[in-house]
Amino acid sequence: MALINKLFGKTKTLSQLTPQELRKEEILLTKQRDKLFKQIETISTDKQRIFEQGAKQKSPELRKALAQDFELKTQQQLMNARELNLRSKELLTVSRLRMVKENNAKGRALGRLNLTDKDVAKISGWIEDDAVSQDVYQDRLSALLDLGSQSDKDALAGAGLSQGGQELMNIWDELDRGGIKQDDAFAEADRAVRRRNASPADGEQ
Repeated sequence: MALINKLFGKTKTLSQLTPQELRKEEILLTKQRDKLFKQIETISTDKQRIFEQGAKQKSPELRKALAQDFELKTQQQLMNARELNLRSKELLTVSRLRMVKENNAKGRALGRLNLTDKDVAKISGWIEDDAVSQDVYQDRLSALLDLGSQSDKDALAGAGLSQGGQELMNIWDELDRGGIKQDDAFAEADRAVRRRNASPADGEQ
């Protein structure tokens, strides 16, 4: 796997990688992830347009051509979605390792850095396995790095979703179930994120 080879296949060991090197890789992975996300959004829009065209057409030949385009777009979407899952897990890995190193440098014991070849093989396998979701991977990586305590989880919150971000995920889930209207959902999501990002001074006003 490209990331593991890049990080662990160097002459440097993991303990010798600097937070700056990890941060550089983190920025690169973020750009790659965002690009994939935009591609998936574009494909989704294209599929919607193709579907609507097919609904308006009465010619079997034209509908067949549109159906083929729809299938092709779906295949591209699935491939990009798999790649997005890989990049997201790679980004989480780099973010976690960087935060462990930064906290250890500040004198805070936060996880371990002495990863063995067996550990690296596990990480590689989990990243490549499509059946391992991002949530499952996050739990396994935390366990591998000995990041089980609540204080560790709090310290690593920046590598995942904030509480406001998690509230947004919950609102989207509720929207999927039909438990909230679109306009109400957006307003509630905006309030949740604003509330979580408000400073204490803002709350006192």
